[in-house]
This record gives sequence, C-alpha cells and structure tokens, in this order.
Amino acid sequence: MASKKKPSKIIKLQLMAGKATPAPPVGTALGPTGINMPNFCKEYNDKTRDQEGMVVPVVVNVYEDRTYDFVLKKPPTSVLIKKSLNLDKGSSEPNKNKIATLTKSQLEEIAKNKMSDLNAFDLEQAKKIVAGTARSMGVLVE
Repeated sequence: MASKKKPSKIIKLQLMAGKATPAPPVGTALGPTGINMPNFCKEYNDKTRDQEGMVVPVVVNVYEDRTYDFVLKKPPTSVLIKKSLNLDKGSSEPNKNKIATLTKSQLEEIAKNKMSDLNAFDLEQAKKIVAGTARSMGVLVE
C-alpha cells in the first residue's frame, strides 16, 4: 500500500492475465484519472503472467496526486468452473440443459481457491456459493 492516503477513485476491472494494454477497457476506465497507463499495464501484466489465459479482476486505488496501487483478486468463480471442466461457456438454458458435472473434489478445490474473495466464513459456505454459481451455468454438482 502507498500510505494512509484516501483514494480519490476506486476502479474495478476484469482483465485477461498478462494481456492488459492501454486500449479499452483499460484506457476508458483509467484515462480520466490521469495515471500512467502504460506503467499500470506493465505492472499488471508482470504480476499476472503466471495466470495466462485467465480473467483476473483488479481493484485500482487512484489517489489525488495521480499515484495508484492495485489489488489483484481471484478469477471469477464461473471462469474457474469452466477451466476445471474444460468448457467454452455455460449452458444457454441452465434450467433445462445440463452441460457437465462438477465433482466434490473439483468443487472443494475451487472453493478453497476463491475463499479469500467470497463472503463466507468456512469452506462449507464457500462450497455452497460455488455450487450455486455452477447450477446457474447449467452444471450439475455431485
């Protein structure tokens, strides 16, 4: 963290790991703040290079003196489920067409991975949240 400064703006973005460029959506979101976008993109790409191919949300705190810092979050639950099951996308009619089955071990692994970002106090609650996301994508949960 920079210091005890209060951010003048907090911007949340979901970007492909290792592939941020000053073009939209980064440019449109961060341009009006006046921060150094090529510098931000370089830092983001360096920190996310090991997660190539995943969507990694980032929270950017922009301060009044045009300095910034950012916090990387875990990839969205739906992205982790799709990666775990090798899916391109969820079902277009999740209530009718089930497209895959998530095993208990896969469910637990995703829940452990997302634990820090979820609004849950224990692993059982986290697993319920992940299972709900899976069901809304048309994925059966064991």
